[in-house]
Amino acid sequence: MALSEAEVRHVARLARLDLSDDDVAELAPQLSEILEYAQQVGEVAADDVEPMIHPFPVMNVVRADFPAPSLPRDLVLDGAPDARDDRFAVPRIVAEDA
Repeated sequence: MALSEAEVRHVARLARLDLSDDDVAELAPQLSEILEYAQQVGEVAADDVEPMIHPFPVMNVVRADFPAPSLPRDLVLDGAPDARDDRFAVPRIVAEDA
């Protein structure tokens, strides 16, 4: 399937690409080859192949969720660069009058 220069320019316009005449002349045969490969993929006899979303069986591998005691607050706040009133202290990023 050979693409014309007009078709290449149309595709370039849709992709918002500004191609020179030399670019169009160079890309036309390359895009034609890509389309030929895509057509070959479409010709594969796959009527007896079940559609799949992944080539291998996929299992959820997350760990079990169970309640556990958390770290003591004092130990956690000891690692903070700044803490006040039993909380992390962080710089204000939004003005109060906003």
